[in-house]
Amino acid sequence: MIYPYKGVSPSIDDSVFLADGVIVTGDVSIRENTSLWFNTVIRGDVAPTIIGKNVNIQDNSVLHQSPNNPLVIEDGVTVGHQCILHSCVVKKNALIGMGSTVLDQAEIGEGAFIGAGSLVPQGKKIPPRTLAFGRPVKVIRKLTDNDIMDMDRIRREYVEKGQYYKSLQKKE
Repeated sequence: MIYPYKGVSPSIDDSVFLADGVIVTGDVSIRENTSLWFNTVIRGDVAPTIIGKNVNIQDNSVLHQSPNNPLVIEDGVTVGHQCILHSCVVKKNALIGMGSTVLDQAEIGEGAFIGAGSLVPQGKKIPPRTLAFGRPVKVIRKLTDNDIMDMDRIRREYVEKGQYYKSLQKKE
């Protein structure tokens, strides 16, 4: 379901896959080949949410903001199942592991990997191409070439799956 909020409607590229149960409301912008999976909620009723291209936001995730503090997800980001992202910045090609929470003004560096179940506290900065894990999150190590290849594989598979499901919706 797509809802306007106080006269502002989401801007969603035609190529975006919206699975059943997805709710997007208000000042939300979503670019090409992004996929929003089952029961994800993105509320743009406090500040803007900007989502780049080739992003996947997996099942049961929740995205929201604080006043004057937008949520920005750059191109190629993977957001795992049941994540909460709140007024943070997730840089290009990062991966947020399932069940993680990223709070206000936190920044996830380009190509960084946040391990499953992690809590990124308010204002925390995670360097590019690092693995960070824990509650609260701590940087564990630099990512290996194999880590990066696996993140690329996940991203590609989700773009492909999203476009596959999108093609089925067109036939209905």
